[in-house]
Amino acid sequence: MKVRREQSMAVPMSILKTASQLLFSFYRAARKIRNFFFHHRNPSRLNQHQLPSISSCRLEGRKNFSLLFNFHNSLLRTKSLFSFFMLVAFEGGGLFKAILLLLAYPIILLLGPNSESALRVMVFVTFCGLKCSDMNIVARAVLPKIYTEEIDRRTYEVAVAAGKRGVLTSLPKVMVERFVEECFGETQVFGPELEVVGGKYFTGRFAAGGTVAERMWAVKDRFGEEKADVGLLRLSDLNDQLLIPCSKEVYVVTKEEPNSINSTRTSATAAAATADPSITNLPREKYPKFPIFHDGRLAFLPTPSTSLCLVLYLPFAFLLSLLRILTGLLLPYSLSPLLGAALGVHFRMIQHRPLSSSSPSPSGVLYVCTHRTLLDPIFLSHALFRPIPVVTYSLSRFSESISPIPTVRLTRNRLRDSHTMRRLLAAGDLAVCPEGTTCREPYLLRFSPLFAELADDIEPVAIEAGCSMFYGTTATGMKSLDPIFFFLNPRPSYRISFLGRVPKEMTLAGGWSAADVANRIQRELAEELGFQCTALTRRDKYLLLAGSDGAVPDSSPEKS
Repeated sequence: MKVRREQSMAVPMSILKTASQLLFSFYRAARKIRNFFFHHRNPSRLNQHQLPSISSCRLEGRKNFSLLFNFHNSLLRTKSLFSFFMLVAFEGGGLFKAILLLLAYPIILLLGPNSESALRVMVFVTFCGLKCSDMNIVARAVLPKIYTEEIDRRTYEVAVAAGKRGVLTSLPKVMVERFVEECFGETQVFGPELEVVGGKYFTGRFAAGGTVAERMWAVKDRFGEEKADVGLLRLSDLNDQLLIPCSKEVYVVTKEEPNSINSTRTSATAAAATADPSITNLPREKYPKFPIFHDGRLAFLPTPSTSLCLVLYLPFAFLLSLLRILTGLLLPYSLSPLLGAALGVHFRMIQHRPLSSSSPSPSGVLYVCTHRTLLDPIFLSHALFRPIPVVTYSLSRFSESISPIPTVRLTRNRLRDSHTMRRLLAAGDLAVCPEGTTCREPYLLRFSPLFAELADDIEPVAIEAGCSMFYGTTATGMKSLDPIFFFLNPRPSYRISFLGRVPKEMTLAGGWSAADVANRIQRELAEELGFQCTALTRRDKYLLLAGSDGAVPDSSPEKS
């Protein structure tokens, strides 16, 4: 009883402690406002250190040097912390927590968006009551893609060349540590650690490293009196300047020098770079580990303005999504595309080659499709103006019950699945997605060759889905909500391209192996979509994002 009572009092006491800290934060905010005007009257104090730009940092001859840099101010191009907290609040805590964080933004703005006081507010609103397991999913499956797209190329080039790295961050370590280690290997992260109650929930308070002074003492303990060989910072951030006494050489990451370090450029290139600071983006081919697989619902980085637009749009979006779904379920195939277009759904069909004039096969046509969302076979049926049955590895009970087309589950047993697909092909046409799962990025997963063993009448179908606000797929969330989230987008789009029948001489009937047929069709579809082929599988995706093989147990009898 005593232990239970102590646990029940833990969260209220944390709230009281945080409230007292916030009152003290207002006092500190007033002092910061006074210092702000003081610095504006004395601008020379902000520029007392005339430091070289990162473009002048030469790596030739440097081996195993130590590097110290700020995570969100040097490695990432986005300097605002609010967007990353909003992402965690929405993906980990849900819509209600995201709205609370948005309502707290005026206070955050008053305190200073990146000040210690504002940081405490954002941490408390975002993490109070958040499950540790939910945060682990966000850190593993959501944040890496956002971070990767925001990497500054110049800082990355220096960090990769370093032999010993230290990363200073105002973000909680749980939001940063996993990504930094995957990006650079063993790296020391100096950031706030959060308090956890019962081993399951965050309290929203700092356990250690909540102040800049604490983090700087940790840096000094790590590097000792030797200091780091190189330090990277931005002069726009006063806290970032605290890295100066901990580094032997200091370079400033500026917007005015977008050229890559250790490289030459012409005057024309330099002028273009100065006019377009976005050239500092890290090219996709240089990504340390491109997130082919990622999760989460938001398809954009939620800044304060876009977050406000999202909250204001959602009530209308839910009604719009419902109308779009009812249109596809209730109206005939000849009318639903027209009304769907009036509701903002962009649907385009392309027929590259006419149907084969060869004698019809006794069995149906096997449509081999790329897989973008659960709606792929439904849009395929609308394109052909008739329901096309589809086989799938996993489908939620809810999606299966409201599906307007026949769905059949595969069992992962090769013999049983072959028998099921042969029976369906004998009854008519059939759609299959040999990737076995969806992929959001412009990549195609490995095609299972099973389909090539079962049919000679094969038609590849390139399917591409477009979204701007919400992803219509998930690996760790509720799959039954996938169609709803896809239709929540202001203007969802689908493009279906029929590539024509595969010549019989290029199937098993022509002496090709099933693997060769599958690989050829994969390359043909990738070329049509402008995607890249990979050897990754469904298992790889779910092991990375969900820690499982993605199998959904089926206790019901097989549906025909």
